[in-house]
Amino acid sequence: MPDLTPAQRAALADVRAPGPRVRLLTGLFADAGHELYLVGGSVRDALLGRLGNDLDYTSSARPDEIEALVRRVTNAVWDVGRAFGTIACRVREDDGTEWLVEITTFRADTYVDHSRKPEVVFGDHLGGDLVRRDFTVNAMALDVASGELLDPFGGMADLDAGLIRTPAAPELSFSDDPLRMMRAARFTSQLGFRAVPEVVDAMRADAERITIVSAERVRDELVKLLLTDDPRPGLNLLVDTGLADFVLPELPALRMERDEHNRHKDVYEHTLTVLEQAIELERARGHAPDLVNRLAALFHDIGKPGTRRFEPGGKVSFHHHDVVGAKLTRKRMQALHFSVEETKAVAKLVELHLRFHGYADADWTDSAVRRYVRDAGDQLERLHILTRSDCTTRNQRKAQNLRRAYEELEWRIDELSAQEELDAMRPDLDGTQIMAVLGIGPGPVVGEAYKFLLERRIDDGPLGAERAESELREWWAARDA
Repeated sequence: MPDLTPAQRAALADVRAPGPRVRLLTGLFADAGHELYLVGGSVRDALLGRLGNDLDYTSSARPDEIEALVRRVTNAVWDVGRAFGTIACRVREDDGTEWLVEITTFRADTYVDHSRKPEVVFGDHLGGDLVRRDFTVNAMALDVASGELLDPFGGMADLDAGLIRTPAAPELSFSDDPLRMMRAARFTSQLGFRAVPEVVDAMRADAERITIVSAERVRDELVKLLLTDDPRPGLNLLVDTGLADFVLPELPALRMERDEHNRHKDVYEHTLTVLEQAIELERARGHAPDLVNRLAALFHDIGKPGTRRFEPGGKVSFHHHDVVGAKLTRKRMQALHFSVEETKAVAKLVELHLRFHGYADADWTDSAVRRYVRDAGDQLERLHILTRSDCTTRNQRKAQNLRRAYEELEWRIDELSAQEELDAMRPDLDGTQIMAVLGIGPGPVVGEAYKFLLERRIDDGPLGAERAESELREWWAARDA
């Protein structure tokens, strides 16, 4: 067993036997003659003092045997992937503590040729299982029977040094499962570790192999990276190794060549700074880590490379990069199989992220503020965060003026909302009332009338039922004239 601190020994003792029902479960495997080890992130996080309620085990038992044993302890059992050897269950202790337990048969999986699905082979011993794991810090195992920590690949030393290293040669490891390259980037951000040079070199050499991995698995790793406290190091690793060229090509494209006069800022660095500032604002405004918010920050300027123009007089323009960026955002998120709702929300934020600058340059009427709120819809709070985060100028006076202007806009929105229930943004008459006033039945004209009243609502605020009915009749008469 590697040298451990007293705190680490105590943490391993706690995770080895976290509760009576978990102890009962692990004891059943020993009674049935099966080996059972706590592995992967459960061991790593326990040694780091950050264990959650997830427990991952590997065993000599086959999936059917695993399921039969866990059902003797809990009925909350489900098949995570029987073909991959994994059965999961939820164990509730008498004190209310819940453990999410996954038990997987010893295995080794590899991608064959250009298959998008790994070929799974069940193993018969722990050594073969550990050598196929992604990184040495995840290739330690705790024998739940004896309490011995098994560390055949120096994972403890790498944990102490903060290094990302593979148990086998990185070229072999990444060839077997190319998604491990994405995990290397994620752990760079999640753990604050550094990939060793041979791992970085292998990522560069094998980057194109990521294309055989399904879009869903790539997306899931990207999401985990973006939801870390500090995504920048992981994103930099994806870009520097060329992986981003295949999974998120819009990001390295932001590293546009600067002209000799440096007439525009580094859009790539600006983007990462906006992402960092958006994360800070999430926390400051009391929000949990928000994927839509972070994707919007990451994508907000991806329309710039395709719209950059060098204008007379030395200026650089990016006209309509918001609209172009929204289209590229939808295309990329669809390619990565994000949900329709997520894609729609992020694309809307990208398209609207410049809208505020019209406010900063000129006085907006109440009508213009209402339109801003209407267009943002249920993404208004995220638009607040994105717009505020998009200020990365080093000119303190300019930055202060932008902050002051946005604070004023938010104040005006709050004031109008309190006065008019702005968030509902409905006209004073609904569809049924419109049909009654005009004496018509359902049809396209009801939608036209509704839109007319909504525009009047935005322009002048609440009209009241009597005035709304009068203006509707005038509109109807003018329409038939």
